[in-house]
Amino acid sequence: MKTSNALLLILVLLYINASTEWPTHTVCKEDNLEIYYKSCDPQQDFAISIDHCSDITTHTFNVRAAAVLSHSIKELYVKLDMIINGKTILTYSETLCGPGHPKLIFCGMKKGEHFYYEGPVTLGIKEIPQGDYTLSAKLTNQDHVTVACADFTVKNYLDYY
Repeated sequence: MKTSNALLLILVLLYINASTEWPTHTVCKEDNLEIYYKSCDPQQDFAISIDHCSDITTHTFNVRAAAVLSHSIKELYVKLDMIINGKTILTYSETLCGPGHPKLIFCGMKKGEHFYYEGPVTLGIKEIPQGDYTLSAKLTNQDHVTVACADFTVKNYLDYY
């Protein structure tokens, strides 16, 4: 009896693991700007939000982000792809943590620790590109393991002029 219960539990856990798809979350939604995201890591979801979409256009805005780390961060690399109509038209990558790079608050965190950040973020761009597109973001650590990843859907109809 115990063996059959254990086997049933294992099968249920395997099924849940194989069929997990995270929900689409809303970062912000206003008249002319909507941003949504969905975790592309089958093992982990995370949370990110901003108060108002319009704050993004000020170049520095407040953000809240939280996750439980599934991998330690000694070094951290980000890769961003801008995708329009299924085609990658722009790729950007940068080292966020590591030798010779600025120490961010999450550098050096260990697997299982809770990451939480609430504060200002500066994008370093003058305008958010207009139109409908996807920004695919992937964070990897020193072992080339995915720490977090998400696909952001942007619908921007702001008039900058």
